[in-house]
Amino acid sequence: MAFAVFAAVVAVTPGLDTMLVLRTAAVSGRRPGLAAVAGVALGCLVWAGASALGVTAVLTASQLAYDVLRVAGAVYLCWLGARTLWRARKPSGPVPDADISTVDQRRGVAAFRTGLTTNLLNPKVGVFYLSVMPQFLPSGLAPLPGSLALGAIHVAEGVIWLSLLVVAVGRARGWLTRPPIKRRLEQISGAVFIAFGLRLAVER
Repeated sequence: MAFAVFAAVVAVTPGLDTMLVLRTAAVSGRRPGLAAVAGVALGCLVWAGASALGVTAVLTASQLAYDVLRVAGAVYLCWLGARTLWRARKPSGPVPDADISTVDQRRGVAAFRTGLTTNLLNPKVGVFYLSVMPQFLPSGLAPLPGSLALGAIHVAEGVIWLSLLVVAVGRARGWLTRPPIKRRLEQISGAVFIAFGLRLAVER
């Protein structure tokens, strides 16, 4: 219960995942937004499992491996931000009704891939699990199943919170997709992604 409360606070704290999901839901729609949530969740599950198995401990002990992953994540975020800013230069045209399903599917796959990649290339997610979860493990419980259970709690709460955000954004999407608003949202999102990338690059 103590970890559930702590994880809930972490889940609702604004960060990269929140910005990514909000931007995806606002620009691409509810289905791609939920696909981004699924990608984020899978990335967190992978890191939780890696932490439980000790892989994150090895990564933390090796400064070179940590730096390689950190720089790769920073480069990806900066690229994502630059691409978003570039797309904001020209508003996208309306999608024909016959192509809506196909476009939504492509957007969903891209959103899932982005959510997964941003988490897998961020070693701080793994370090978070490694440093926090042992403090909440009940005595007498094996570390592996206990860590996986705590990770599942955090991921489940994150999925619930981010899905609620997707639904909320969906209700306001008619206003958010107006060309001036959409362009400004893309510009802000691109700048935020680049800022997160630069912060990841300089932090140790």
